[in-house]
Amino acid sequence: MRSKHFAVAAGVSLFALGLGAQAAEIFRNTGTLTGWNSLNLEHNGSLKEVTNVVYEGSTAIKATQVYDPNYTERYHSEVVKHNVYRRGDTGFYGFMFRLQQDWQFQPQSFNIAQFIANFSDTGCDGHMPTTMVWLSGNQLTTRVKYGTVCDQKTTTFRNLATVTAGEWHKVVMQVKWASDNTGFIKLWFDGVKVLEQFNLATTVADDRYLQFRVGLYANGWHDSGYMQGTQGTRSIWIDEIAAGTTFADADPAQW
Repeated sequence: MRSKHFAVAAGVSLFALGLGAQAAEIFRNTGTLTGWNSLNLEHNGSLKEVTNVVYEGSTAIKATQVYDPNYTERYHSEVVKHNVYRRGDTGFYGFMFRLQQDWQFQPQSFNIAQFIANFSDTGCDGHMPTTMVWLSGNQLTTRVKYGTVCDQKTTTFRNLATVTAGEWHKVVMQVKWASDNTGFIKLWFDGVKVLEQFNLATTVADDRYLQFRVGLYANGWHDSGYMQGTQGTRSIWIDEIAAGTTFADADPAQW
């Protein structure tokens, strides 16, 4: 299966190219390290294109992070796509993920997808994510962030689904990105809708473009300042990542 990658002019939202026209796949990646705008790697983390553990096709992305008790910064191992949404867009976003077979479930957060932008010019934050998708124990969790960059508020949706180590799981989201109460968020896990919330703010009151990142961000290690449990090396496989204007565009089962 061939991967499709779309070049985007600076300052042009991916969804600005598709909304208002026919349904369109905005980007797709079939588990390769090519076609991304950048790779976000920190400290001893790694991103590898592998052939031995795949969901479909011939390759998947293996994201790994390694805990270091003497390191105090963050733990990102993510692939990055620029200009995926801005306030006013509505889109679908999907990916497959698999935890290592012996994944040790802990209450600390391990993030697998996020939408993020650089807000340093506001003087209130740096690279700040809005919606994130993460594991807390064996439970899938997500959130929306709204308000202003200088007065951020979040609503978290917990215990959406139980994640099993060593198995491929599918996540598809639909979000209407609004900073007033006209927004909505939906999430399907393994084909079952586990979240549907209407009439809420889903993004901050700012019109800059946000990135879409997938992989492993062991944010619990940084936020807590220590590691729970004994598993200091963590790996997640990612495959079939996409965004589009319809469910089918972002659903790996449709490819």
